[in-house]
Amino acid sequence: MGKVWNFTAGPCMLPPEVMQQAQAEFCDYAGTGIGIIESSHRSKEFDEIAKNSEQLLRELLKIPDNYRVLFMQSGGRGQFAAVPLNLLSENGVCDYFVTGHWSRQAYKECHERFGNAVLHECAQRNSRGIYSVDYAQMRLSPQSEYAYVCFNETVNGLELFELPDLGSVPLVADMSSNILTRSIDVSRFGAIVFGVQKNVAPAGLVIAIVREDLLGHSRKYCPSILDWTVMNQYDSLFNTPCTFSWYMAYLVFKWIKNLGGVEALEKRNIQKARLLYEYLDSTSFYNSVIDPKDRSRVNVVFTLKNDVLNNKFLSEAKEHGLIGLKGHKVLGGMRASIYNAMPLEGVQALVDFMQDFAKANG
Repeated sequence: MGKVWNFTAGPCMLPPEVMQQAQAEFCDYAGTGIGIIESSHRSKEFDEIAKNSEQLLRELLKIPDNYRVLFMQSGGRGQFAAVPLNLLSENGVCDYFVTGHWSRQAYKECHERFGNAVLHECAQRNSRGIYSVDYAQMRLSPQSEYAYVCFNETVNGLELFELPDLGSVPLVADMSSNILTRSIDVSRFGAIVFGVQKNVAPAGLVIAIVREDLLGHSRKYCPSILDWTVMNQYDSLFNTPCTFSWYMAYLVFKWIKNLGGVEALEKRNIQKARLLYEYLDSTSFYNSVIDPKDRSRVNVVFTLKNDVLNNKFLSEAKEHGLIGLKGHKVLGGMRASIYNAMPLEGVQALVDFMQDFAKANG
């Protein structure tokens, strides 16, 4: 098969340059004679990777000194539990601003297992079937100890471009799918958590950026592996970490810095998203059901004029080297994930195919 463009939502496309470097170092890292995947997490070589990757991430996101950066296992779903276990007191109250599938899953984890989670429905559908974010619903309950948002709903194609003003109450954000795709002010958040399998590295690693005053409040029965305070005390090496994913994250952080940082990637991501959305808006063959002001820059969801064409679209797209376009099982339709590693060329190839398919099947 010729050139393949990978639009899968995650695990997803990684920068080719990073993949090639990892391939070259797979069997012999830094002249050690062994691959990084074999190297001890206590070795000098991995210690350098760990320290340098944290420093690079701090630089890229401009993370203030009073935030701790934790490299953990458990994935995003593990952090659904870690957040209340670390921040919610036994009889405390917290708020979940639900805008789609993943914020709802986080709410359910807290509500069903830890209690006192208040659900706020913050995505609405108008009479024309268009979904948008209702920021007015992002209100705090009395004595709320934290509020939770998913900054980009991978399944639904909604992204937050505003932040609620919560005063002193910490805002916790899941940024698994749009971390490092746009500039953010870390100081606006109490904690940011993200699985790395969208924009950073292979699956297996989750990173938590936590304001230091929020450490030390975990429940007694919080598993040590999910306890942010424990992981901070051990410099994220309380257990044997996912060393390969951590190493790959390090390579991607270097790649981002060499490209010009998050600011440069944000400009590219805006250009890619505009190209695809402008085509969707120009045709009745495809349909986007997200309000333009709330459209995700990295997960573009759309439907065809009828469901009969779905399988044909996916089959022919694959023949043209365009894979991973099937929408999530919750919503169906199509989804093009155009994360940091996807170049403009790949999005243009998708638009060209979509135009040809529409002409042939219109």
